Amino acid sequence: MSDWLDAVKWDANGLVPAIAQDAASGEILMVAWMNREALAETARTRRGVYFSRSRNRLWRKGEESGHVQHVSEIRLDCDNDVVLLKIEQVGGIACHTGRRSCFFQKLEDGQWVTTAPVLKNPDEIYK
Repeated sequence: MSDWLDAVKWDANGLVPAIAQDAASGEILMVAWMNREALAETARTRRGVYFSRSRNRLWRKGEESGHVQHVSEIRLDCDNDVVLLKIEQVGGIACHTGRRSCFFQKLEDGQWVTTAPVLKNPDEIYK
């Protein structure tokens, strides 16, 4: 693999957190994990690829749902331990709950309040 991948500070499991941000609006849509292979494939294909810790394998965003991410920019933070992907979210849904963003819960008066609607029932997305 390339030298640029060596600059990333991978954790003890060989992973780095990755933030997916809407390139147009700046909205944070999701956070996931990447290993070297996922980051290399993302850079090569310009599509969001992550490492699923629960499945212990690469997860190509949209492989089941069709909600792929087209990556316009890849950035690394100042400590080299967080990746930021500027993306276009196909279908407008990034969250497995059927919402645009995974960050749909807001703390209000000591309670988590849902602030965004389900755009598509997950049962219709994942078969």
